[in-house]
Amino acid sequence: MANPKLRLAENIDGSFFVDSTCIDCDTCRQLAPSTFRDHGGQSSVFHQPETAVEKRLAQMAIVACPTGSIGSAEIRDAKLAIDAFPLRIAENIYYCGFNSEKSFGAWSYLIVRPQKGNVLVDSPRFSAPLVKKIEALGGVSEMFLSHRDDIADHARFAEKFGARRIMHVDDGAARFGIEKVIEGETAVAIDDELVVIPQSGHTRGSQVLLYKNKFLFSGDHLAWSSARETLTAFRGACWYSWTAQIRSMERLADYDFEWILPGHGRIANRSKAEMRRHLANCIEWMKTK
Repeated sequence: MANPKLRLAENIDGSFFVDSTCIDCDTCRQLAPSTFRDHGGQSSVFHQPETAVEKRLAQMAIVACPTGSIGSAEIRDAKLAIDAFPLRIAENIYYCGFNSEKSFGAWSYLIVRPQKGNVLVDSPRFSAPLVKKIEALGGVSEMFLSHRDDIADHARFAEKFGARRIMHVDDGAARFGIEKVIEGETAVAIDDELVVIPQSGHTRGSQVLLYKNKFLFSGDHLAWSSARETLTAFRGACWYSWTAQIRSMERLADYDFEWILPGHGRIANRSKAEMRRHLANCIEWMKTK
């Protein structure tokens, strides 16, 4: 829970607030956009939640916040907020919540597949309430790790559920004791629904996961920009090679998807044709940066 003594001056008066430990991960603004804003480098409360829905979302932001930077005197709904995770996004796709500071607040996801085995995409915090909920949903058979930045508590989840982890060799898979190591640039089919697509650029060993030719779990490689209303990449957070990332995007254009589900950046759902157009525009934009 946040420290009232560190309350940011940019917060509006009232119960909910953000303190100075905020790392500007954007989690609260995605979950509760009617309560939290970006005032420049950090989040703050610009509107105190009033309705039951607003209060529930703000409480969920407290649970998800990776640094415990959000506080409130209204804690009576805390259990409801905790129990809201994993949060269903669409069909059998869930957002885990419980973001980890080890991954700079990156979002992680759970694909629930009773017949084929559940897939945990990147790693949230290893938190007892979340672990129990995942266990109730069938546990985890596979862990897809998009890149080295967002792996957080992967080892604890793998040990708990006996999950096989999937990671690219160029992001240190051997060092982490990964069970399924991806090499090179060639896509690898994990089964008839899951395809791992190496996408070097953000890091040397970045990769994305395509599920059912519909859901693309993109790590920090590709996301939706709400400001530009299109797909985007992060030039200022390209740790390996922007040139390599452009080439990777060009290879990604061979695939169809309707959903973009990133670690950082916004989620979006558009038709396959629209996503193909947005990706082409993104590639051209990247070439100008």
